[in-house]
Amino acid sequence: MNEKQVSPLSGSTNRRKFIKSSATAAAAVSAVNMFKTPVYGQNQAPSSGRVIGANDRITIGFVGVGGQGMAHVRSMKEHAAENNVALVATADVSKHRAADAQKYIGGDCEAFGDYRKLLERKDIDVVCCATVDHWHTPVSVDAMHAGKHVYVEKPMTRYLGEAFQIYDTCKSTGKILQVGSQGCSDLKWHKAASLIKGGRIGPVVMSQGSYMRNAPKGEWNYGIQEWATADDINWEMWLGKQIKTRKSFDADHYFRWRKYYPYCAGLLGDLFPHKLHPYMLATGNPQFPTRVASVGSRKVETDKKTPGTYMRDVEEIIQLIAEFPDGMVMHITSSTVNETGTQEMIRGHKATLTMQGNKVVLTPERAFTDDVEAATFSDLDGAPFVGEPIHVHEKNWFDSIRANKQPNCGIDLAVKVQTVISLAEMSDRLNVMCLFNEKTRKITDGSGKELKPITYGTLDLS
Repeated sequence: MNEKQVSPLSGSTNRRKFIKSSATAAAAVSAVNMFKTPVYGQNQAPSSGRVIGANDRITIGFVGVGGQGMAHVRSMKEHAAENNVALVATADVSKHRAADAQKYIGGDCEAFGDYRKLLERKDIDVVCCATVDHWHTPVSVDAMHAGKHVYVEKPMTRYLGEAFQIYDTCKSTGKILQVGSQGCSDLKWHKAASLIKGGRIGPVVMSQGSYMRNAPKGEWNYGIQEWATADDINWEMWLGKQIKTRKSFDADHYFRWRKYYPYCAGLLGDLFPHKLHPYMLATGNPQFPTRVASVGSRKVETDKKTPGTYMRDVEEIIQLIAEFPDGMVMHITSSTVNETGTQEMIRGHKATLTMQGNKVVLTPERAFTDDVEAATFSDLDGAPFVGEPIHVHEKNWFDSIRANKQPNCGIDLAVKVQTVISLAEMSDRLNVMCLFNEKTRKITDGSGKELKPITYGTLDLS
């Protein structure tokens, strides 16, 4: 208490106000402490940024310009005229990468080693974040507090507590955030949502999908470049204060970070978002999960076939099953050691939707053939399905900013997807089933015992 304040216990009215304000403050502290996750943007006075009109040019800054970051740089530069955008700045902990992106963009593009310097530029309207996963939250939160809209690569966050930090910041600042799961801009999933909301397949009961690869020498064992040295890369900043399992500069960890739990959830963080976002979008009513279970293994040990790398922490195969309040059960499978996938489908009580390339096939259940007509769809209101090109998803973000509306993979969908991902990681690593209460944001096991969400430093490999 400030010593100059009157004691809150003097008088019954003040006492009631003190109890009420203390309870509110305690709840806020509890919400932060429950996740024990770094809170970003706390000391920033939020900036509103400018209102972007339909004909205004949008200026873009890029934070993280490695492989995926440069994919966005190339795509946004190629489509700059049709989207009426200007690429004006890059930021990366690698001098080489920041300069390479700056040179590719050309013109007056500025390069920074610290993304916070990029955020200080008031002429930048939006930020594209394609950093290592554990930097998604600080960059996104700081950018929104600085008045910028955000495109953040999937997964939206590394841990669940951070997902709600992004969610709460997005809601309080009113910024438009798009998660880079471009399948959400593939119109076949929107057609599925339309059919489901229209009652064409009856109550949704199950959905299934997979993202399968087979990498004999180990998935994510990317080549290590000669320029990647301790002199080029700000290693301490790359790690950030949030990483507790710290080590000296290691080019293997820098390039192959998806293999290691301190920085990534592996398949759950890299490939599962490509399925979870569109499948949950397709229900027409994305929900938080009520319970999630996941199992996986890494018995093939493909890393042994790549000399000079470490054995991965993350799984080589993993399966997830999630239940939602409306009764739907979702099953998603992913692998880096077998590429044969499952049939992509959403099962309803009356009919089933199968996602077949650029078409959606509706097949009645045998008991409902008199009520439901079989059909095949290849467009949505005249717009053909075009798959998952990245520039379409980027355009949806730009259009949404100008229209001040939620994009195809906006915060309301993304936070629910991240909850499934984070609970799945907890389930697999802690060997438990995770139940979730969306009102309290609390997690329990099957016996009702509360489980603290894992975060940085919770486990040996975090």
